[in-house]
Amino acid sequence: MENDILRIILDEDTLKKRVKELGKKISEDFRDEFPVIICILRGGVIFFSDLIKEIDTHVEIDFLSLSSYGKSTNSSGVVKIRKDIDTNIENRHVIVVEDIVDSGLTLKYIFEYLQKHNPASLNICTLLDKPDAHKTDLEMNYVGFNVGNEFVVGYGLDYAEKYRNLPFIGILKKEIYT
Repeated sequence: MENDILRIILDEDTLKKRVKELGKKISEDFRDEFPVIICILRGGVIFFSDLIKEIDTHVEIDFLSLSSYGKSTNSSGVVKIRKDIDTNIENRHVIVVEDIVDSGLTLKYIFEYLQKHNPASLNICTLLDKPDAHKTDLEMNYVGFNVGNEFVVGYGLDYAEKYRNLPFIGILKKEIYT
């Protein structure tokens, strides 16, 4: 697997340090609020798992699974809900945990969908943000790292369901996906 990586951009220690910082900030912002933290499956699960361990206030967790990529490196623009949340989020503070914001179109869909459930607040936490690729103006409340437009994998991020289990984030060699 590692032979398919052009370059590591975020090593395991850097990821751990930043996740700890994000957990501390969320803990401060939601002290005594009992927020619902929604993991966007599957890419967000490793980040989500590490993040909630760093939050030192009560949280409720839930999961939302969507599809928009298939086996492509670009979003198809068509979002399908594969697994909906089970928690009633009406009048609850909600934090959506995403692995990466690329165009922002999927996240905009999630945001609008969850807004229909009337949460008290709706916040976005993403491990990676690609600001140069945005096609929406959604604002993220918590961002781990800004990255360029390279295709990245590892730490939950995949290409065709591969590479999620790498402990770092790296740029995938172009010949692997072209």
